Amino acid sequence: MVYVNYSKILSSALYGVDAKLVEVETDIANGLPSFTIVGLPDGAIKESKERIRSAIHNTGYKMPPKRITINLAPAHIRKEGSAYDLPICIGILSALGVIEPESTNGVIILGELSLDGIVKPVKGVLPAAIMTADMRLKSIIVPRGNGAEAGIVEGLPVYEAGHLSEVVSLLRGELPLKPVTTDYKKMYDNLSAFDMDFNEVKGQEHAKRALEIAAAGGHNILMIGPPGSGKTMLAMRLPGILPRMSFKEAIETTKIHSVAGTLSPDNAIVTKRPFRSPHHTVSDVGLVGGTQQPKPGEVSLSHNGVLFLDELPEFKKPALEALRQPLEDGYVTITRAQQTMTFPSRFMLIAAMNPCPCGYYGDPLHQCSCTVSSIMKYRSRVSGPLMDRFDIQIDVPAVRFTDMIRDGYQESSQDILLRVEQARILQFNRFRGLKIFSNTQMTSRHIKKFCKLDEASVSLLSSAIERLALSARAYTKLIKVARTIADLDAAADIRAQHIAEAIQYRSLDRTPLGL
Repeated sequence: MVYVNYSKILSSALYGVDAKLVEVETDIANGLPSFTIVGLPDGAIKESKERIRSAIHNTGYKMPPKRITINLAPAHIRKEGSAYDLPICIGILSALGVIEPESTNGVIILGELSLDGIVKPVKGVLPAAIMTADMRLKSIIVPRGNGAEAGIVEGLPVYEAGHLSEVVSLLRGELPLKPVTTDYKKMYDNLSAFDMDFNEVKGQEHAKRALEIAAAGGHNILMIGPPGSGKTMLAMRLPGILPRMSFKEAIETTKIHSVAGTLSPDNAIVTKRPFRSPHHTVSDVGLVGGTQQPKPGEVSLSHNGVLFLDELPEFKKPALEALRQPLEDGYVTITRAQQTMTFPSRFMLIAAMNPCPCGYYGDPLHQCSCTVSSIMKYRSRVSGPLMDRFDIQIDVPAVRFTDMIRDGYQESSQDILLRVEQARILQFNRFRGLKIFSNTQMTSRHIKKFCKLDEASVSLLSSAIERLALSARAYTKLIKVARTIADLDAAADIRAQHIAEAIQYRSLDRTPLGL
């Protein structure tokens, strides 16, 4: 066998939700047998040496008794994960002369190897495919099972391989594989329906109306009610009345789930708006992202969708306070000693809580066993600044028996969605060219321009602010909600009745601590 001694294979590293080009350089030189990987590799990459040795041996090739050095460049970017197994292995075989170096020019290679040479799927393939297309490289080779995900990128030749021998044969021109094609438009059309419908919810018309307003304007909403009143049931049906994701939103969301490794092999693109419901024991790192090598948390996995926090006061205070930045900015910034990463996190926050520790304060059918001080302590677990970030606060009382047995017509999610979409169209046209897409994203400048109030509205609003002692943030949120109610009425201007209804959705402001 004639050694070429040196080769360069292209791969990629994840940096946030994007991919950066990585050159896998291989040098085979005389000296004591060794296998060294440099260029800020993590533990999984260092362990790849044994997987690569076995895969090469079990595929019918031999590792030379030489000094093998692998460099992952650029060296200042930390590399992690098992996706470098395949490019390192191909680099060694190319340096051994098994593969012509020219055959790998402009080809991105990703994949994990098992000991027998089988190529296993990896995460972060979609960002790598987008990077390949943006850099106008030739093609990308990915594990079987990742091809549909990479095939979403139009105009990029994507090749799937299930075994190391297939990759070698493909690069040597001995295996005429056809590029993978993904009919993403068909997937986009077929995967967008929700199974849960609002016509399954008995009663709770006030809560349904509040959720419709929240969906129409992208508003955050807090539901307060006793156990069993249907708060979770209502929340789980909210995504079904949100406008369908655009293809651009679907790609943004899919990138995040690709990086997190949560994509299903059968669904290469996320077409349903995400609905994430973390348990109240989640840490602040799990909620907003983090670890030494920052990863997306629940707020980013909820991007373009819904984050539902049930039993809100039970969440750890640091986790709740960490929500404040992504709620305001639409992204979360994670800073570590070596790097700073930003993950998108534009989501609707819907939360639910009991009115008191036992859950039955104000319930006519159950006696509350809590003291006023215990209720105040319970409510104080959610800070005022975070509570201010809920545009809508509503009471969800226990469902009455007459509502539970009623067989009359219940409005479906599709009926509500039609009204929501009409309101969103008005907002899209109103904010055209301003890089905002819903009323909740308005700033003070936009409110001044698009939320003009008549004399009756100003008088009502002034009285409400004085009586409820609303903060400046609560005031702007009330105006935004009124603007959305006006949009649902197809009204050009906000009128007094819209302000009056918006005030009704400030449940915790109407009485001290809601008591």
